[in-house]
Amino acid sequence: MERIEKLKEFLRDNPRDNFVQHALALEYIKLGDDVKARNLFEEILKRDPTYVGSYYHLAKLLERAGDTSAAIKWYEEGMNAAREAGDHHAYNELQAAHDDLVH
Repeated sequence: MERIEKLKEFLRDNPRDNFVQHALALEYIKLGDDVKARNLFEEILKRDPTYVGSYYHLAKLLERAGDTSAAIKWYEEGMNAAREAGDHHAYNELQAAHDDLVH
């Protein structure tokens, strides 16, 4: 909980910090609070669709929750964002997760 409080403190100073929001979402996942994590990931990606790192984690969260169609959608959006950013590593991770889910 100490990490979460520290991250929230950082967000009070800069509420639109993608890195801190992403880190907070990952902490929520560790606690099993997928709703808060999902909300943060979606907020990040709505505000900044180029923040490639959040696509994978959001899609994995949805996949674990059994929302396959939403997970596929986010994997595909993430692949597009990674391709546009020239981030081959992220693209390959997203594609592999997508393919594992679809096939």
